[in-house]
Amino acid sequence: MSEDYSNTPKQQEQGLEGGWFPYPPSRPARLIPPIALAYIGDAVYEVAVRQYLLSKANMRPNHLHRSATGLVSAKAQSRILTSIEAELTEEERDIVRQGRNAKSGSIPKNADVLEYRHATAFECLIGYLYSSGRHDRMIELIGLGIEQAEQQSPSPTKK
Repeated sequence: MSEDYSNTPKQQEQGLEGGWFPYPPSRPARLIPPIALAYIGDAVYEVAVRQYLLSKANMRPNHLHRSATGLVSAKAQSRILTSIEAELTEEERDIVRQGRNAKSGSIPKNADVLEYRHATAFECLIGYLYSSGRHDRMIELIGLGIEQAEQQSPSPTKK
């Protein structure tokens, strides 16, 4: 049984069907190429991590940057995806598979190819949930992922 993570009527009324801003996707999220979903997913996840870090006490700019890097790197995103996979629905697993198999055309600088593909899959999932208006589910999975990442590796974000 699939849960409904769609936008609220108020969000729909404001023209925010696919995102936080009044620029809905040009097509349904299921029809957006995986690399394009990863593109928006990367940005949305970056904002989520920054907001999370700002919620911590006494964070200096250099600590903010180091902590953010520790959560948004391909290695971290790959680990996060692995840690949340058991929580994904069949539909979400399908999106992850498409993102993992997508050809980005770029070569990772600081990650191996497998980590990079898993990070792209994670970003694709976040982009899909964002673009389809399933923001509650997106926030749930990002929160679970950040929580898992923080437990796995000690970082300056822990207080």
